[in-house]
Amino acid sequence: MLFNSYIFIFAFLPIMLIGYFLLLRQRVIFGSKLWLVGGSLFFYGYWSVIYIPLLLGSIFVNFFVGSALSDKYSLKISKKTFLIFGILFNIALLGFFKYTDFFLENFNGIFAANIPLPHIVLPLGISFFTFTQIAFLVDAYKNEVKEYNLLHYMLFVTYFPHLLAGPILHHKEMMPQFANKWNFAVKWRNIIIGLFLFSIGLFKKVVIADTFAQWANAGFDTSVVLNFFEAWATSLSYTLQLYFDFSGYVDMAIGMSLMFNIRLPINFNSPYKAKDIQDFWRRWHITLSRFLRDYIYIPLGGNKVSRNRNYLNLFSVFFIGGIWHGASWMFVLWGALHGIAIVIHRIWKDLGFKMWGWLGWLITFNFVNIAWVFFRAESWESAKKVLVGMMGLNGVMLPNALANKLVFLEAYGIQFGSWLMATNMTGITDPLFLLFFISFVVWSQNSTYFSSTMKTDRIHQIIISLMLFAGIIMLERHSEFLYFRF
Repeated sequence: MLFNSYIFIFAFLPIMLIGYFLLLRQRVIFGSKLWLVGGSLFFYGYWSVIYIPLLLGSIFVNFFVGSALSDKYSLKISKKTFLIFGILFNIALLGFFKYTDFFLENFNGIFAANIPLPHIVLPLGISFFTFTQIAFLVDAYKNEVKEYNLLHYMLFVTYFPHLLAGPILHHKEMMPQFANKWNFAVKWRNIIIGLFLFSIGLFKKVVIADTFAQWANAGFDTSVVLNFFEAWATSLSYTLQLYFDFSGYVDMAIGMSLMFNIRLPINFNSPYKAKDIQDFWRRWHITLSRFLRDYIYIPLGGNKVSRNRNYLNLFSVFFIGGIWHGASWMFVLWGALHGIAIVIHRIWKDLGFKMWGWLGWLITFNFVNIAWVFFRAESWESAKKVLVGMMGLNGVMLPNALANKLVFLEAYGIQFGSWLMATNMTGITDPLFLLFFISFVVWSQNSTYFSSTMKTDRIHQIIISLMLFAGIIMLERHSEFLYFRF
């Protein structure tokens, strides 16, 4: 079930809200939590019911291991052994579903084997609920988990606003909210602000992201050759599509969760305003960056090791992050590029060098934009097609309308013709739309700011209604969120 679907907006979400607060009103606290767990499992199973046992099995195993790691049990096996078992279980589960085909395909290529690929369907959200539960096990090992209640744990993992694409949660930041009696009553301000965020997210997804998707898909998947402007329009379209698609999902998740009086952590903070690559990762997919820092970088020694070892740690974290995103060499290359960039940035800082803010932003934004090409491309040939075009090696073409005034540029290899044809941009308004939103993400405030300063007055109610209406009338596109693939 998609957030951007009629059945979710007009049936599932209202029913879940009404049922939850009716149960709380009757002081049926256990029932209200059971209602959320049951609804979340229905939400997950709506896509494919056969994967509900997989999700439940993962929950039960991790809860058992986490409980064994608590101090209330005296075990003959060391806690560290239990932790290693739990982590390996989660990695093996993720690896089987996500990387089996990738491994066998490469094995066949290297050793000239012919092992048939099983073509395993990737369960939705497995990357997210796997990382969420690994964090729980590590926190349990550190005695940072305050309670071990199976129903509460199931609610923590399956809670439908975050189940499929994050944010990646910590047990300690969520469960106290479900136990807080002040959250048991309907809070209309939370409902309105939550609806405001949900509307922003829906608008981002179906109006903005899905518009950029048409141009990005044409450039990456349909066109054979891209000239200079077509290649840049393709890459920038995907850069904006990915941002508005994923941040739109997170806005919707945070917004609908707030309607239940539960606050999810912020996952985006205007990442395209970043002036260096470290700042970018403090703003983009914040909960993933937090997980990689707390559960990989710091255990590897963080910055409390030699300088060269620290550089290796930094690179390793982003390399692993690339692999986590998908079973493709393009994701591996994308992660490696970010690892190299973060190491260069750290060396730059260690040497005491500084850079003008505008230049730092320009380098960072263009690096991120170029790296997204590998993130999006299905193969090396697809990435190469876009990158060759971005370097101008397939020529530069300007609109026919400028031919009379700029004819002298033909002497320098500039051509005139159907401008941006390969990206399906049909008029002057399309590239202006692209340029507007590049400026928008760089200069404007984000949805977190607007929601924190929002007033529940008539004007904001009208804004909510207009965005929600615009999103709903364009729901016929009905496209899934990009991070559902990960």
